Amino acid sequence: MPYVDGFVLPVPKKNLAAYRAIARKAGKIWMEYGALEYYECVEDDVKPGKHTSFPQAVKLKPDEVVVFSWIVYKSRAQRDRINAKVMADPRMSAICPPGKMPFDGKRMFWGGFKPIVQI
Repeated sequence: MPYVDGFVLPVPKKNLAAYRAIARKAGKIWMEYGALEYYECVEDDVKPGKHTSFPQAVKLKPDEVVVFSWIVYKSRAQRDRINAKVMADPRMSAICPPGKMPFDGKRMFWGGFKPIVQI
């Protein structure tokens, strides 16, 4: 079974086009290093819940949208190798300069996941 990295983050609506441009460039780099799939998705049907939800998890503000992203790899070992290469690639610092991201990275969360069902 493959391995999946997942990300959830709030993006100001006014910065969504800038985020999309960054994501396109970054996605190409991930794919170049061997990721199998790369997705960036913006909320379409995401409502606050009674106890928890995507909006609550990122402390969504009225002028923001939730972005849910994932990258698929052959294995965790491959993910670790690819991520190391991506993070060392100078194109990433050019795309994502520190302190100039179009979203609040402090409210982003992520993790690696082992699938338990694949159909």
